[in-house]
This record gives sequence, structure tokens and C-alpha cells, in this order.
Amino acid sequence: MNPNDVVITGIGIVSSLGLGADVHWNALTAARPEPVFDSERFAPFTVHPLPEIDWSLQIPKRGDQRQMETWQRLGTYTAGLALEDAGIKEDEALCSSMDMIVAAGGGERDLEVDQTILDASLSRSDQDVLLNEKLTTELRPTLFLAQLSNLLAGNISIVHKVTGSSRTFMGEEGAGIAAIETAAARIRSGQSSHVLVGAAFQTEHPDMLLAYELGGFLQRDGWSPLWDRQGRDGGGIVTGSGAAFLVLESREHAQKRNRTPYAVISQVVSERTRRRDDNLRKTVEQMVENLAGSEPMMAISGASGAHEPTAVEKSILDASDNLTVRGFGALTGHLKEAQFPFAVALAALALHNGQAYPAFDAEGERPLQQKPAAVLATAIGYNCFEGMGLITEA
Repeated sequence: MNPNDVVITGIGIVSSLGLGADVHWNALTAARPEPVFDSERFAPFTVHPLPEIDWSLQIPKRGDQRQMETWQRLGTYTAGLALEDAGIKEDEALCSSMDMIVAAGGGERDLEVDQTILDASLSRSDQDVLLNEKLTTELRPTLFLAQLSNLLAGNISIVHKVTGSSRTFMGEEGAGIAAIETAAARIRSGQSSHVLVGAAFQTEHPDMLLAYELGGFLQRDGWSPLWDRQGRDGGGIVTGSGAAFLVLESREHAQKRNRTPYAVISQVVSERTRRRDDNLRKTVEQMVENLAGSEPMMAISGASGAHEPTAVEKSILDASDNLTVRGFGALTGHLKEAQFPFAVALAALALHNGQAYPAFDAEGERPLQQKPAAVLATAIGYNCFEGMGLITEA
């Protein structure tokens, strides 16, 4: 054991399955885990919606709640769950010295203003004049502030008093992978002793779905099992609202405050493969070879459902006799920036509880009876960026 081992001491997760680590563990270890989804509100697209949340449990001031979008409230709430779980939330000294790394996209747009501009453009040819008019009459300065990707980190600092260094990464799944990878590297090097790291994604907003659909990535004919989306109408992705935040510490730091870790992040690898020819397959095969070893392991897959990358990942993981795959996106939807942090959280829960998850898809996943000694967490981006983490017992 190394004093700079990266240990997970706090987990905060939210998805359509519920709130918190215990609720998710119970939902995912049920005899037949069932997804929660809505195929009506954004038809023809399906989403996994947020559960009912009492924001005041983690964001007590109504004024703070009002000035945040749902995305920011969701992230701030979930960060509070992680801090609470780690026993840090009420410790002002620990919060003030805590570093923070957040993976984030942009904020939610004002749809009414967007629609007003589009409607006006149908009857006017002076588009430049029109836009200037709307900029001066319709848009509020606070709206621009709400679009800032680093505002989630700012709200976490304000509400939870996490005021060490702060970094925000952008770039969909890649941002979540880079956030965990960077946090772990800082702890291993001694640059940080404890870090709050994670992401949130609110898909129940038309502009969030638009970003996927412009590339033809969304499934258009309802929900289906994650590994059975080839040949369905659309691109295979069913999105979900959710968040995942982790408290990472050096082993020495956790021991000094008598915290028992969930698990250890032994290694994180990432790639940015140009997806042409057979490059993606070669990259994923190399990552599995570097991390998986030969002992029986569980792979918590963040596969998005996007046809090509999902098929490539599944075929490689299935070809490894020692790996048993669990694709959680079937139950939570694709969580974009939060996908990799969520995978790491689920891996840590399995190790902490000494139990493998049952098959999330009985037709597409093999059973695993023995207790896993290590878990592979994956996030192969639906469009670009690939990452895996080896999570081991504490």
C-alpha cells in the first residue's frame, strides 16, 4: 500500500433510478433491474428522467436555488451527497482546502427567445439587424452567465464552501474521463490530498437532445436493451438525466481522518482515436489488454448505445473470457459528461459490497457468481474520446 494511493471515500449519484449510492445499489442488485423512461414528452425520442428531488436538502437557500438552472442544481445537489457521504460536508477546514474538478457542458438555452428569433427570421431578410435587436431587447445578462460551463463549479463553491483550486473540463464523455484521470494524477503526485470530482447532465431540455440528433445519434423508436439497438430506427442512444460526484483522497489523508474507502482507483487510461478504418477496435483492445489482466473481473460499461462504438466495445469485452460485462446505460440512459464518473462509482459500490451486479440484460450479459476483486470501468465516447479505469479493492 502506498500513502498516495487514490481512494474513493465519498459517492454521490443521481439518476432516473433514484437518489444516492444505497438507492442505486438496491435498484441495480434487484432480481430484474428495471429502467425508468419516458417516451412521450420528447417523442420520437425517449429519455430517462430525473426522479423527484427536494433541492433544499443540499441547497438550503432558496435564492441559491432560483439563480441556478436544473443542470446546476443537479450537480450542486449531487456534490453535496458525495461530501456528506465522505464526512466532509460539515468540516469547514477540509472543504476550504479541497480541490475540485468538474466536467461540464454549456447551460440550458432560453427556448422562448430562440423561438422568437427563428419566427422573426422567417419574415425578415436583414438577419444581422434582427439579431442585434434581439440582443438588446430580449437577452438578459444573467442568461449569458447561466451558459458558462464553469458556473457549476462556482455554485458548488458557494453552497458547499469547497474553495481550493477549481478546474472545469468540457468535451462530453471525454471531459468526465479527463476529470477523473487528472484528479487521480494530482493525488498520486502529492499535488492534492483530497478532491471533489464529477459531472451532471440534464437531458430534459430540447437543446440538449438537439446536440445528439444533429449527428443522428438518438434512437427514435422507444426504449430497447442497450446491446440490442443495432438495426433500430435512429442512432442507438437513449439519454438520461443524472449526475455523479466522487470524493477522492490519498490513502494517507483518508487514514488520518479514519475513513474507510470504498475502493482504489489503480489506473486510468484515455485515448483520442481518429475513428477510421479499424483504429477504434485496436485502441479499445489495447486498453483492455493493459488493464484487465487474466483474473475474473466485472466490466462496468458506460457504452452509449451508439451503434458502431457500442458494437466494437461489446465484441472486445465479450471476447475476453475473464470479463463479465454490465452496461448500466440500459437503466440510466446516456449521461454524457457524467458517464465515466458514474461507471467508477458503480464499480466502487460493487467492490465495497463484495458482490457482482446481476445481469442488467439477461439476453446480452453473462452471469458472474464470484465476488469481484477488481472492476473495469469504461466510457467509449459515442463520437470521440475513449477511457477506462481499473478499480480495485481498498
